[in-house]
Amino acid sequence: MRVAALYDVHGNLPALEAVLAEVARERVDRIVAGGDVASGPMPAETLDLLRAAGATFVRGNADRVLDFEGAAAGPPEVWMEARVWVAERLGEERLAFLAELPLDAVLDVDGFGRVRFCHGAPGSDTLTITRLTPDETLRELLAGVEERVVVCGHTHVQFDRRVDGVRVVNAGSVGFPYETRPGAYWALLGPDVSFRCTPYDVAGAVREIRATGYPRAEYYVGELPLDDPERPERMSRLIEGLP
Repeated sequence: MRVAALYDVHGNLPALEAVLAEVARERVDRIVAGGDVASGPMPAETLDLLRAAGATFVRGNADRVLDFEGAAAGPPEVWMEARVWVAERLGEERLAFLAELPLDAVLDVDGFGRVRFCHGAPGSDTLTITRLTPDETLRELLAGVEERVVVCGHTHVQFDRRVDGVRVVNAGSVGFPYETRPGAYWALLGPDVSFRCTPYDVAGAVREIRATGYPRAEYYVGELPLDDPERPERMSRLIEGLP
């Protein structure tokens, strides 16, 4: 089975539509929606599209839409307002669907056998793995995991690393990447890992996002067009608490 790992869409419908068009051309067998699908400017539309595509879902931290634990960039009151705005547009049925999602999914993938898909780390939608996470910390996060391949997201930067025979792959972010250039980032698994960056009309997406009334629209659209070769390293260091 070949699997398209689509993580961290964050309500960016134009980016998701572009990726799904590429996925269709690849004739994959399964789509995994790896968490943080809806919290963003077009929440219902992105969730509905992935459900219609028959995706296998795991839960991300932002899928607990009205859980205000933690923090985000920008004023906290705007972040909380945005979460309420998203919840209102999702409605009770979609919120219940997101709340009931599992933290992990295990699938048989061509070339790998059993692969574990999670959002942050195995069994967690909040713990983080970056390209800079120390090996000892990574060993602790992988303790008890039987699969030899783990696919995660949450930190919005693609990487492929190994520790003690376990391969850890970050699929990147479809809707809100911290990468070097604009695009929608995802991964294709089977029989190996292929990192993808799907181009889409970012300027058009900026216009659409501004028109939604999403409370964090200006912060959101300010990040999408960035072209910065140092961004993945800088953001990974920020997440790890490094200078």
